[in-house]
Amino acid sequence: MPDHPAPLEIGGVRFEWGARTFIMGIINATPDSFSGDGVVDPAAAARRALAMVEAGADIIDIGAESTRPDFPAVDADAEWARLELVLGAVRRAVPGTPISVDTSKAEVAARAVAAGADAINDVRGLLGDPAMAAAVAEAGVPAILMHNQRDRTFGGDVIADVRAGLAASVAAAVAAGLRRESLILDPGFGFGWGPVQSLAMLRRLGELRDLGLPLLIGTSRKSAIGYVIDRPPQERLWGTAATVALAIQQGVDIVRVHDVEEMTQVARVADAVVRGLAS
Repeated sequence: MPDHPAPLEIGGVRFEWGARTFIMGIINATPDSFSGDGVVDPAAAARRALAMVEAGADIIDIGAESTRPDFPAVDADAEWARLELVLGAVRRAVPGTPISVDTSKAEVAARAVAAGADAINDVRGLLGDPAMAAAVAEAGVPAILMHNQRDRTFGGDVIADVRAGLAASVAAAVAAGLRRESLILDPGFGFGWGPVQSLAMLRRLGELRDLGLPLLIGTSRKSAIGYVIDRPPQERLWGTAATVALAIQQGVDIVRVHDVEEMTQVARVADAVVRGLAS
């Protein structure tokens, strides 16, 4: 197996895994984001996306349905109504930056790609909507597959459960016609896990490198950080910074963050230590 997965092109941009850590900036196009940063105004979302890119974001991730544990579900039409104008505005604001759309619905995924999205980020790993894998394959874009532990029984070993869940998602993707090389894996930090289990996942993240695919992790402002430092989401910047640095030490390829400028600095210094300074 090569030391790093094969490079992947997303939205015309080539991602050379292992060269450095890439930064994914979060835009929550929802009124009920757990982190208090929801933005439903397209112009405001466009300004935020541009600021993120200027601060170092390599890809922008837009979601229009909250995924916190107690979130109220919305149907595909309602999700698209939130997403459509925001996606269009962000696409115009950062035309050269890849955009992923965070959705678990096949209908929304198809509409998003038609409207300019370059990748689909599914917190249910293509397993929630029976039509999802085929829809992403037909769209011909890369997919981020997350392991979601919600409604699953803990088998006693965090990484074993994550590995099994990701394997099922990869199998579904490949069976639907997606190239394995177009997949990115997310272990699902905080999704159905308590803080002790989430932190154990982060500590052992490097064990997933043998899957041979790029790894993404989203620890930003999560409750496991709040459990340790007893701070609300908006005050978890430094706790997030610690998790980003530790994830990079474990070999992660993409970090999904709210605070792009600060986490870009963290990533650059962590990369200099872990990967070595470029001469």
